[in-house]
Amino acid sequence: MGRQNNREIGSRYEEQAAAFLAEQGLVILERNYRCRGGEIDIVAREGKTYVFCEVKYRKTSMSGDPAEAVDGRKQRKIYLAASWYLREHRLPEDTPCRFDVVALWGTNEAERGKRSLSGGKPDEKTGIRWIPNAFGGW
Repeated sequence: MGRQNNREIGSRYEEQAAAFLAEQGLVILERNYRCRGGEIDIVAREGKTYVFCEVKYRKTSMSGDPAEAVDGRKQRKIYLAASWYLREHRLPEDTPCRFDVVALWGTNEAERGKRSLSGGKPDEKTGIRWIPNAFGGW
């Protein structure tokens, strides 16, 4: 039960994140890109910059800030997957890239208003906090 439900929940929130990013002007190129190096939830483009987005969801703030789950280990996996993406799509090594995090909280309105440990508040209407350039980039 748990694994399938987690995938369904994750997919639903990734859809919300993709729609939100598109509303912000990003062009969504791919969702759930998978390769030997790992997985990237959303690959998008903003102008000439490729944007690799990790989406994290938490039902309540008691589970912690979703963005804090993107630790150094996860960042390295995303870098590796982004490198694979660039090679697979025959893009130059010096292609401008950015790494964003989209953090989502559950539907509880009170939870949405809480300030996260890593700063910033989620949008009170959507429960989404977008962190452009959350880590590294090239």
